Amino acid sequence: MLRSLPAVALGLAATCTLLSGCDGTGEPRSAGRTPGASAPALLWPGRTPAPEQSYEPNSAERPSPLRGAPRVPSGDLHRVSALAVAKAKVAAMTGALDEDGTNQKIKECRTAGRKPCPVQTPQYRDLNGDGKDELLLGVDAGNTFLFLWGFTVRDGVVTQIMDAGVTPLSVELSGREVIVREPAGTGGYSLRRVYSWDEHLQAMNERVIEYDESRTTR
Repeated sequence: MLRSLPAVALGLAATCTLLSGCDGTGEPRSAGRTPGASAPALLWPGRTPAPEQSYEPNSAERPSPLRGAPRVPSGDLHRVSALAVAKAKVAAMTGALDEDGTNQKIKECRTAGRKPCPVQTPQYRDLNGDGKDELLLGVDAGNTFLFLWGFTVRDGVVTQIMDAGVTPLSVELSGREVIVREPAGTGGYSLRRVYSWDEHLQAMNERVIEYDESRTTR
């Protein structure tokens, strides 16, 4: 039993060192007083609050069935023509894409992703976390404007879950987020918009709007 005392003493010394250090006698030494946590402090409480803004997120509408789109009994959007979905969406709109003859160009499209078709190459990603891919479409309107449309399937019906209009420098998919960078009109910066799934709305919603350092895009 006596032989184990040095080992115990060494163990205590090591523990003491790891925790907070010791003085010369081997006794624990205090690391100092820990600052107490505090709640956020309200600054200038007497200032008149700003009025409610009329701004609304770029894509905050509840999902809606897309009239005229093919039915999808399997629930697999890969089995449906993305171009047929885009044409159904345009048919359901009231002239919003008429700039530069975009409506007619979409009607005449043979293959998405090939000029002169303004519908970009379809993208598929599980955006809502249900294990099935949603369909994301980008549609050029004019020289710089891009419509971003997202679709899922509910009970065999193609349903729109994203409807945003942007003027992008770039569009990215990261995990289940759609990230758009736009010119900010401020030297050296761009505007970064992040769209992600909103459980309450059951749609893609604009969650983040922030300035970001510009970067060269290809």
